[in-house]
Amino acid sequence: MSNIKLNIENLTSLWQKASEPFNAYFKEPQFDYSFIKHSDWPNRLWFDQEITEEIVSSAKEKIVSISKKMIIPYWDIYNNDSCEILKRKGFHVKFEQIGMSLKREQLFESLNNVHLKKVTTEQEAKLWSILFFNSFGYNLHSGISNSLQKNTDFYIAYHLHEAIGTGILYTTNGISGVHAVGIIPEHRRKGYAAEIMKMLINQSIKMKSKLITLQSSNMGKGLYLKLGFEEQFVMKNYALSQ
Repeated sequence: MSNIKLNIENLTSLWQKASEPFNAYFKEPQFDYSFIKHSDWPNRLWFDQEITEEIVSSAKEKIVSISKKMIIPYWDIYNNDSCEILKRKGFHVKFEQIGMSLKREQLFESLNNVHLKKVTTEQEAKLWSILFFNSFGYNLHSGISNSLQKNTDFYIAYHLHEAIGTGILYTTNGISGVHAVGIIPEHRRKGYAAEIMKMLINQSIKMKSKLITLQSSNMGKGLYLKLGFEEQFVMKNYALSQ
């Protein structure tokens, strides 16, 4: 399996796993989707095949029946213009991400400005959700971070004794996916995101992961390139135009 497919598989598997405790993951013949009430994440509908007019029409019907706020991720890996089908069906690009991966065996040296605490209690799960909202603007059901245990570590980042950010490390088939690395606004531009990333990469190396993957915003891409990540593909995230 290619590194691109491993990256996408890790991401979609996390969406599925996050939704299952709420009975909110569904598999249709042409697509999968997850929708958790009172949460903005994952709430995605995704395809495991190249899209057609028929497939997108079916997906649109499902989204209209559930929530017009659901996101459709489209990975630009088919070397064609099939994404134009989404535009014709009334979808627009809400935001873009870059799929990236890293192979590394040497541990990073930590500056010890930040330490990570794994979420293990309901109180920590609620704090993680608050930090996630402050970092990304998404509401997240606090039960998600408390219900996922196997192969999934939710972390709260602390500077001294103050909670400043979030991170997730999710492992599938020897692949460590780094997700939801965010810093609350008042503590940005202090190098904390880089420290969190180095610690999560180190943890992946210690777990003997053969590949580390993530999906970056354009703003964060520079940091990940400095850490050695390579760009793999563009992921356009579509929403239904209102």
